[in-house]
Amino acid sequence: MTVEEIIEQIRSRHPEISREEIAERLEKQKRKTNGFISEDTLVRMIAADLGVGSHSEASQTPALSVKDLVPGLSNANIAGRIVAVLAPRMFEKNRKGKVASLFVADNAGVVRVVMWNDRTKLVESESLRPGQILRIAHAYTKEGRGGGVELHVGERCTLEVDASDVSSRTYPTIRKFATKINRIAIEPRNRRVNIVGQVHRVYPASTFERDDQTSGKVMRFTLADETGDMTVVVWNEKVDEVQPTLKEGTSLQVVNASVRKNVEKKPEVHVDSETYVGPFLSDEDSWKISDLKDGLARVNLEGEVVTRPVLRNVETHKHEVVKLASFELRDETGRIWVSAWRKHAEAAGNLKVGDKILLKNAQVRKGFDDRLEICTREVTSLTVAD
Repeated sequence: MTVEEIIEQIRSRHPEISREEIAERLEKQKRKTNGFISEDTLVRMIAADLGVGSHSEASQTPALSVKDLVPGLSNANIAGRIVAVLAPRMFEKNRKGKVASLFVADNAGVVRVVMWNDRTKLVESESLRPGQILRIAHAYTKEGRGGGVELHVGERCTLEVDASDVSSRTYPTIRKFATKINRIAIEPRNRRVNIVGQVHRVYPASTFERDDQTSGKVMRFTLADETGDMTVVVWNEKVDEVQPTLKEGTSLQVVNASVRKNVEKKPEVHVDSETYVGPFLSDEDSWKISDLKDGLARVNLEGEVVTRPVLRNVETHKHEVVKLASFELRDETGRIWVSAWRKHAEAAGNLKVGDKILLKNAQVRKGFDDRLEICTREVTSLTVAD
């Protein structure tokens, strides 16, 4: 399918989006990714974000399972869910550069995907985000520092996000590969683990002085699951990165942490530069309005209707008349406008102020005046809570 055909597919499904808006969004993504992702892949990514499927030749590329990866492969293809993204960081050893990492999971395991220098712009531009289904073709493998296998994104490597022929339900969240807290004690020292739990208590950060007279930073919090609780220790630059997410009661995922023993010989989970800490949301969990970002494509949201829905007809560029209902929704963290299209417009048109509703599989995008709004997709469901 050509770029033009995909744009037409977007326009037919979303008549409210002009061709100029799509072209502007495409150019913006091309600048962000510095030309490392082809135009046809970028427009498919835009289509996927808008809930519009498109078929690609990459779907014909045979994929390996994570368990099949061994060091030394020069043409490895895999597909999986992005479960974590580590922000780019600078390094200065034999040479200067920048490195970023993803953790991708299929049903057999989790693999670290490493991106170097200019390729890190894919992470900086948020073209790659947790929750997306990612196809990687023509990558190479190396042995990581901990002895496991890493997948490296080289010059000939191609990436495809949220292909229409791949169901997100095919790939697990990090929960499948999380170690239960009551088993942390029997994990080998320094082995990398993943855990999922709820923040119980957060302790203040403190600074310390190293032997070389430089200063460092450390903080602790406790994370609990149904089997127990565990102290998590966060080091140095990760403290400032993690602190904003540490609220009591928040569900977190900690990916690629190490297990160490403290002075009392009790196990702890340690967060360093190669560890990801972020919110954990399963397919059934709901987002809060204040946490929404442009481009999210599979959002569940609960809220209260605060304005009477306005139902109107909109004419597409193909002279097709479709229905659109607009209303404002709020939760305890903020407000956002909802645009319910086509079949969802009829249901939304019957809503009353004060109704509590649940939206599943909606998308977030920038609407009028660059304000975020929720838009329904073909796969969106809208229900009124009892």
